[in-house]
This record gives sequence, C-alpha cells and structure tokens, in this order.
Amino acid sequence: MNSQYNVIIVAGGTGSRMQSTVPKQFIEIKGKPILIHTIEKFIEFDEFINIIVCVHKDYITDANFMLAEYFPDKNIQIVFGGETRFHSVKNGLNCISNKNDVVGIHDAARPFVSIETIKRCFETAAKKGNAIPISPINESLRMVTNGINKAVSRDDYKIVQTPQCFIVSKIKEAFEQDYSPFFTDDATVLEGMDETINLVEGNFENIKITNPYDLKFSELYL
Repeated sequence: MNSQYNVIIVAGGTGSRMQSTVPKQFIEIKGKPILIHTIEKFIEFDEFINIIVCVHKDYITDANFMLAEYFPDKNIQIVFGGETRFHSVKNGLNCISNKNDVVGIHDAARPFVSIETIKRCFETAAKKGNAIPISPINESLRMVTNGINKAVSRDDYKIVQTPQCFIVSKIKEAFEQDYSPFFTDDATVLEGMDETINLVEGNFENIKITNPYDLKFSELYL
C-alpha cells in the first residue's frame, strides 16, 4: 500500500562532535543503533510511510546492511548525503515524485520524538502547507552582542525540533534556491520564499543527540 506521507531522515554526519569513530546515528543505545530507534517511530506512526535516509558516502554500505537486518520487509531508500544538510535534504527530495504529498524532514539523531508530535506535524502540514515542532525554553536568557549583554524574555523564543513537515511541491520549490549559510534548518529554506511557518507543540524529550552527555541521557530515558 502507498501512503501520502514521506519522511527524509538526515543521517549524513560523521561523528566528529561525538568524539566517536562511527557516526552518532550508528551508535547503539540499549543494543540498537540510534538510526533504527528513529525509523521505528515513523513506522509506528504510519506503517506504509515512504522512508528515505540520507547517509554520508563512506557509510552507505553500513547503512544498507543495518536496514536490511532490522527492516527486511521495508523498501527504505538510501541516498547520498551532501556537503551540507541543505544538499542532503535536496538529494532526498529528488526521490519524491508526488508533489501533493506531505514530507517530513527529521534528524536521525532525534530518536525520542513522540508519535503525537509526528502526528501533529504531518496533519497540520497537510492542512496548512507546513508545520514545525517547538518546545519552550525553561532557562533565563541573555543576548550577547559585541561583548554587551542584556536580559531577554524567554517567552519570545522557542526551541525548534524536527520533523519539519511540508507539502512536497512547496519545499521542492524552496530548495531550488541557492544555498545560504542562513539555512540552519528546512523551515528557514521555506522562509526564504517569504512563506509563513506554522508552529505546533513538540515534546520535551525530542533532543538531538550531539555529544557524549546526550548519550547518557538517552540511555537513562530508554
């Protein structure tokens, strides 16, 4: 069966910030690679979802073996990761032909996204054209500019998570723009076309595993 939903899982990193010999998305937590935990969440949300994984060229073989082991009955596509996240996502988008579909773009290193968050993102994007999950900031904030600092209201800021979901035609058009360092996520690419971004509630646990401390948190959480 086919689904109107697609997800591009960005797993193009090489593990430099994790101080690891393997990319963080391949590190095992509780006996299972982070990437596998992440994919399982989207299959739980929609068993027929079309899954595309962007992987660094040096780890294509490893990813193929891993996906064949854990998902022997799933046709998961693997594409080359690009020079930046922008280029990796663009490679993934090229695999989606139906422009009326919804595509979610998700960090491989976010295995704790909740099914409720995924559902809110996809369903809102289907209705409004796009949706990204956010989380409140609980700490006090100060803005530092040229050595001068001042307090700012934390209510004016939100933490941005993934999956960031879009109607395929819109996000494909956005990714035809030239790359800019300002494109820190997929929503900023769409904003480059003066599109309004719709915010939905994320879940606090949906952290991006980046450093060894995050791994310890992840083991405790699981």
